Amino acid sequence: MNMNQLASPIFMTVIFIAIFYFLIIRPQKKREKQIKEMRDSLKVGDQISTIGGIFGKISKVKEDMITIEVGADKTKLQIARWAVGNVIKSDNVK
Repeated sequence: MNMNQLASPIFMTVIFIAIFYFLIIRPQKKREKQIKEMRDSLKVGDQISTIGGIFGKISKVKEDMITIEVGADKTKLQIARWAVGNVIKSDNVK
């Protein structure tokens, strides 16, 4: 066996791992970082939707729990911070 026959499978494996990293792992880590930053920046007054499809306005923020008001009668629900899907409208008034 010469060196070219041994190097080819190793080279192809390295190429495959590099492609896998740049197409799958790296974009996923970037998305996770953006979601974490969004959840860490939640504040009272923000309108959100949960991962379960509930829309509401934040009325209280604790470390891991958020209280939101939903519906016309302003029913209050406590949800986990990780359950926030996205911010619909952010209240930038200080």
